[in-house]
Amino acid sequence: MAEPVLMGMPKIGGLDGVPTTDEPLNRKDFTSNSEVRWCPGCGDYAILAAFQGFLPALGLKRENVVMISGIGCSSRFPYYVDTFGMHSIHGRAPAIATGLASTRPDLSVWVITGDGDSLSIGGNHLIHALRRNVNIKILLFNNRIYGLTKGQYSPTSEVGKITKSTPLGSLDAPFNPVSLALGAEASFVARTLDSDRNHLTSVLTAAAEHNGTALVEIYQNCNIFNDGAFEILKNPDTRDEAMIRLEHGAPLIFGNERKRAVVRDGFALKVVDVDDSLDEADIVRHDMHCDDPAYAFALSRLSGTDLSHTPMGIFRQVQRPTYDSGLQMQLGEAIEKGPNDLQSLLTGKDTWTVD
Repeated sequence: MAEPVLMGMPKIGGLDGVPTTDEPLNRKDFTSNSEVRWCPGCGDYAILAAFQGFLPALGLKRENVVMISGIGCSSRFPYYVDTFGMHSIHGRAPAIATGLASTRPDLSVWVITGDGDSLSIGGNHLIHALRRNVNIKILLFNNRIYGLTKGQYSPTSEVGKITKSTPLGSLDAPFNPVSLALGAEASFVARTLDSDRNHLTSVLTAAAEHNGTALVEIYQNCNIFNDGAFEILKNPDTRDEAMIRLEHGAPLIFGNERKRAVVRDGFALKVVDVDDSLDEADIVRHDMHCDDPAYAFALSRLSGTDLSHTPMGIFRQVQRPTYDSGLQMQLGEAIEKGPNDLQSLLTGKDTWTVD
């Protein structure tokens, strides 16, 4: 039996083992010749520009970067980035990326998906990729609407949302993608905003360097079917009052005059006013490396559908064994015992040869 392609490959890591290039690259090197076709003003343009601008800093060869997408506006991404890529099946991008990352540790594998693609038909594939901790990076564009199919409500649309498919208002309670990922015990979970390029770039860099599954929720404006969904986080008059910026080790204080803080409330967290009665020791200091996901989950629950208290940044970043490294180890052990042992491992006891 021929030796599997993964044997002899570099060690799996966030970026460890992915071949680098000595040739300086820039954004143009990662810009394809395909015409970018999104609606004028779509937040996807900002994400694409930030992504193409950040990739050269990783120093990777273009042929070792792979984009896998499902179906939706965001899933056109692979056409516009000059790397290898695949516009795959609705909701199944995490499954395809899992197979690729598990057998090719020399690749940096990115999944591009939307709130409809990943949380509706693809919900099952998403949570299992997160729990397995495969070394893939998932960018979840959340615009709280179905854009490609022209404005139906999505799994993240707020209750009461009037759309073409919910003319009297949505009755479904929406998913919180960050809470969902933390419930699946994802080892890296973050949230950022399409229009904040510096923050988006810093989160993408941290995700790329993480060893394991990284999920990054990106609030992305659909100016045609759900314009202004995140205006409270973009408008200079409201964003500082609404946005809780997450920095490891820093106290969770925010607001125009830093008069709001996050404190513990039993097993949960809550926002209070900063005044003389508040003990500074009661203010929560952000710990993104906390091994128990309960803290990060409580933090994610602060952001209700009105986004009035919205944490932005890295919620959780911990190290735990990856699925792909464990798979390599098992196959390596089987190969060391000889081809016959590997063949018996693959075929098992319940196979027959038919002449």
